[in-house]
This record gives sequence, structure tokens and C-alpha cells, in this order.
Amino acid sequence: MMNRRLLLLTGITTTVSAASLSGCASPTVDDYAAEKPVLDLKTYFNGMVDAWGIFTDRNGKVVKRFTVEMTCHWQGNQGTLDETFVYTDGTQEKRIWQLTDQGNGVYSGTAGDVVGVAQGQARGNAFNWRYTLALPVDSTVLNVQMDDWMYLMNDRVMLNKTRMTKLGIHLGDVTLSFTRRA
Repeated sequence: MMNRRLLLLTGITTTVSAASLSGCASPTVDDYAAEKPVLDLKTYFNGMVDAWGIFTDRNGKVVKRFTVEMTCHWQGNQGTLDETFVYTDGTQEKRIWQLTDQGNGVYSGTAGDVVGVAQGQARGNAFNWRYTLALPVDSTVLNVQMDDWMYLMNDRVMLNKTRMTKLGIHLGDVTLSFTRRA
């Protein structure tokens, strides 16, 4: 009887451990390789793009709302995304990305408030972009990690969700809806 209980408990523990570990696996861009429509960053981010977004804290409460107007262009494998953010409190922010298409869906990029070089990869309808952002908070600047996912819905609409962390601690999320002007 004792051996059967021990065997049963061991089986339950193993099952729970395996389920816990599989729940920790993050998606990879390759998970979306077969998804359509296929995202080509050089085509989508070429011309004018508008976006509407929110920042939610770690509990899901909307802390900020904003719009973004983007002027985008490419010359060969070099792209510029000139972003103007306007927040509902009236403040504005500017970010100018310099992107490089490295081939095979791999991209790198820099911007004035990005620490180091952002690295990204596109497959199917998805693009995953990871970088460290120097984020001003009150009288200090925090370097926060951004795990940015974009999903092309059709030739004009793309959805974006970014997880923001510091030292592995979830700080909040940015959610955006992009629309390419016709």
C-alpha cells in the first residue's frame, strides 16, 4: 500500500513538473513560419504608418494611452522609421530607428534611446524584436528589456505586443495597432 502511494505521488509530481516546465516555454518566431500573410518589414514600413497604443502596468491597468505617426523609408537594406509619439497627457516623444535588413528575415536596429543594438527576426506573419530601452522615469533613467512581437493581419493592419521587464521582473506591456496609410 505504501509503495503504491509513493508511486502515485511520484507520478503526480512528475506530471506537474513536466506541465510546469512546458508552460515556461516561450514562443519562437519559427512557430509562425507558415502563417499568412507573410510580413516583409521593408514593404510594410515604407511610407506613412499610424498607430494607437496603450501601456498597461503588470496588473493590466492602463497607465498611458498614445498615438504614433511614422514616416518610413528604405534605401537598399537600410531603413529609417521616424516615430512621433503623442500621449493623452499632451507630452510628446520622438524615436528614429535606423534598421538594417541582414537577409533571411534577420534585422538589426539602433535608436537614440536604445542601448546597444536591437535584434529581430521575421518569419511568416510575425516579427520578434528584442532590445534594451533607456526609459526616463521621474528623475532617473531605467534600462528595461523589451520583448516586442508584431503580427501582420493584412496588408494594412499589424498588431504589436511588447513585454517590458527589468532584471527579469515584469513591469508592464505595450499594445499597439498599426495601420498603413493607403
